[in-house]
Amino acid sequence: MHDTIFHKIQRGEIPAQLVYEDAHLFAFRDIAPQAPVHVLFVPKRDYATLNDVPEEDAVVVGRLATAAARYAKAQGFAEDGYRIVMNCNGDGGQTVFQIHLHLLAGAPLGRFGTPG
Repeated sequence: MHDTIFHKIQRGEIPAQLVYEDAHLFAFRDIAPQAPVHVLFVPKRDYATLNDVPEEDAVVVGRLATAAARYAKAQGFAEDGYRIVMNCNGDGGQTVFQIHLHLLAGAPLGRFGTPG
């Protein structure tokens, strides 16, 4: 297992503003938001990059996406629109090596950048 900031948040060693948690994943507000709404969805299973998710575990990625969609609906901005982003490795902009999905919303596309 890797030991990233996300693992420390999951273990409660680092505080975070949690907005969602279930048996498979947790979500929290990004501390350096790139949009008015910037939430990270992280699986509880350990995968450093998207390349490390075996096909038999593809449901993990689906759970991240559907949890983000449910959150957008519950918060009332799904109809206005939102962006979900997953970065992979350094050249892809990944800075924390535990897969995670960025949910960005609250402003028209182009008013915020692509997160790390």
